[in-house]
Amino acid sequence: MTSTLDIIIAGGGRVGFQTAEILADRGHDVTIIERDERTVSDIADQWLATVIRGDATNPEIIDQAGIERADVIAALTGESGLNLAVCLAAGELNPDIRTVARIDRKGGEAYTEFVDAVVFPERAGSRVAANEILGSDVQTLADVTGNLDIMLIRVAEGAPAAGKALSDVRFPEGTVVVSDADGERIARADTTLTPGSSYVVAVEPDVVDEVLNLMRG
Repeated sequence: MTSTLDIIIAGGGRVGFQTAEILADRGHDVTIIERDERTVSDIADQWLATVIRGDATNPEIIDQAGIERADVIAALTGESGLNLAVCLAAGELNPDIRTVARIDRKGGEAYTEFVDAVVFPERAGSRVAANEILGSDVQTLADVTGNLDIMLIRVAEGAPAAGKALSDVRFPEGTVVVSDADGERIARADTTLTPGSSYVVAVEPDVVDEVLNLMRG
């Protein structure tokens, strides 16, 4: 996947909207599809991103959201059957798209036969949904206090920091690389950022993009 993704979220309720905010804060292009007029109005009052009112299972609505160019569709309404229908319809219109469905009942892992990932909001929040949407190369592990994030970031081949010692990388203030490769030891000044390996990083929200650019390119 590219560093900036085109993401469609079906469902603008609490989970969908909070997930959209996280993804937009990370610099991704997000479009929300929501069928409830009042919810659409609430989102429009809080956020200036694209919001389309309509049924996300309707091919015309999905097409209006730009399904052909989208990298990911995440169906995060409170209805499991609807979410699966949205993902299946999206997969028919764009076979290369990543599909993520919110499932509310036990045994939901079985649905990975039909979608690329499932999320369970009753067990985890919108940050887990954001992680599933983005894939495995960048994951937010936890909120520590306030907006501070603990992230697991895989270093990409060719990234500015790839192959360099920590002491040679000019991370912005508000960043602490916590672990060495794959979390075996606490990172030190001579720790090398090896391409393909993952590192735990504590980061303040306003420098997340800069850190990701250094480690992901």
